[in-house]
Amino acid sequence: MGGASDEEPPSKRVKASSTDHRGLSNGKLPKEPSSFSFSASMARPLALQDDDEVIGSKGVKKVEFVRIITEALYSLGYSKTGAYLEQESGIPFHSSTVTVFIQQILDGSWDESLTSLHKIGIVDETIIKLACFIILQQKFFELLDGEKTMDALKTLRTEIAPLSINNIRVRELSSLILSPSPRIIDGISGLELTKSKPRSELLEDLQKLFPPNVMIPERRLLQLVEQALDLQRDSCLFHNSLVGETSLFIDHRCGRDKIPSQTVQILQEHNDEVWYLQYSKNGKYLASSSSDHSAIIWEVNPDGRVSLKHTLIGHQKPVSCVSWSPNDDQILTCGLEEVVRRWDVSSGECLEVYEKGIIGTISCCWSPDGKSVISGLTDKSIIMWDLDGKEMECFKGQKTLRISDLQMTSERKLITIWKENSILILDIESGDERCIKEDQSIVSFTLSGDNKFLLVSLANQELHLWSIEGHIRLISKYRGYKRSRFIVRGCFGGFQQAFIASGSEDSQVYIWHRGSGELIETLGGHSGAVNCVSWNPSNPHIMASASDDRTIRIWGLNHHHHHHHASDTNSKTCIHYCNGSS
Repeated sequence: MGGASDEEPPSKRVKASSTDHRGLSNGKLPKEPSSFSFSASMARPLALQDDDEVIGSKGVKKVEFVRIITEALYSLGYSKTGAYLEQESGIPFHSSTVTVFIQQILDGSWDESLTSLHKIGIVDETIIKLACFIILQQKFFELLDGEKTMDALKTLRTEIAPLSINNIRVRELSSLILSPSPRIIDGISGLELTKSKPRSELLEDLQKLFPPNVMIPERRLLQLVEQALDLQRDSCLFHNSLVGETSLFIDHRCGRDKIPSQTVQILQEHNDEVWYLQYSKNGKYLASSSSDHSAIIWEVNPDGRVSLKHTLIGHQKPVSCVSWSPNDDQILTCGLEEVVRRWDVSSGECLEVYEKGIIGTISCCWSPDGKSVISGLTDKSIIMWDLDGKEMECFKGQKTLRISDLQMTSERKLITIWKENSILILDIESGDERCIKEDQSIVSFTLSGDNKFLLVSLANQELHLWSIEGHIRLISKYRGYKRSRFIVRGCFGGFQQAFIASGSEDSQVYIWHRGSGELIETLGGHSGAVNCVSWNPSNPHIMASASDDRTIRIWGLNHHHHHHHASDTNSKTCIHYCNGSS
């Protein structure tokens, strides 16, 4: 790996400079124990409680705390225990007015419930009107179900329509009276039109509408516990598990053994520097490309180790990058300043060659529907072909650099490095252009799996994480890896892509915690610059790295204390040439 002048880079890698009427969970109304009388409990005097009393060091209001415990008991079906807690604490789950309102809804006492609605402490008139609409709509449906068409029409005309809200919905309700099959109508607005729903579900709808101090949100205690667990996991630097038991008795904490940090296999099939590699989207394959003019498709075994599937021969120049099709059944390879080739993953056959006269290709990617191939060209334009090689569109002008990555999002936004310190995001449909501007030269970038973030590698040995959904903004910076002259690439990876990994010119692989930006691992083993890393998207415990030392390393959890060379896989080498022979 030698140096080169800034004007004419010799290779693509060189960078030119529930419950009863108190609990509503699940919409179920469990029966109260026969030995318990709710009305009797309500008749007992309750101790007076100070609404401002707090418990704990965070100022938690005791009244709110007890009420959500009560709701949890009711949601779990412990109605008797919940009622006893109300009695002993002197803190009712609901006010007496709300309790009456709930019972009126369950009994179908619509007029009475509308009267109570104005007494339960809601001050927002908009919420009251929406609640009236929901209640009267239920009344309307139940009248229709009871074949009381004239009463339903009267309710619609004299009660629902005068609310003057959701007029489209009112017209839809009117159509139900005229329809011979009122229970099966789509509706103009797309809102569901059905027969009356269970009254417990109506209560759930009202509960979601009301302020939480009026009716406590369903399963609120469980929601708070889950939020606390999520926060613990998010702050855990090494959390990298698909599944796992969660205990409420201890705080969540993972060790370094959850991060792939041990070489479990070394692949030595390439005869020169390995420039690029990428796992397929389903994690079943790994593709690599090299300055030896070849690309290799590797098959991933269940234990994460790989075996050679196809060696793809046909390029006359180094293969700068590869790109998997959306369904992983085909792959593109890009010859440096040469052509793009499309291969069948199953057979290894070359299906098509894409070229633009004497203009060479520098990068490639797929459209999100897999029906077209996009490539950056040496004249700085970007071309789009259909699968048969017919030119569909060409974006002329300076749309890309001679050394550039290229990606297209699921929303057909094309992303490319178009200036030394700028990334272009081009909406193919509308033609709108947005730009990410950096203070330093951009080396490479990687798109996150959800298409919402961009990881940008810079010449000043930093990685920048940008949000590209909506307003473009810089999220985080990652430092520590070494880069002075050559292109190195980073990637997202791990469980929920919670980690950032990158190659480095000092022969190391660097891993950061994405959320905190903290460097958590530096992996040694290669004897040359690490050009590219890829994390298996279906197995968070497996990662691969490509190096100038002509090898690919597969990294796994550190309980593996040995590694295998490619020759240990007992795989039969299968070389496929561009004409399909092997």
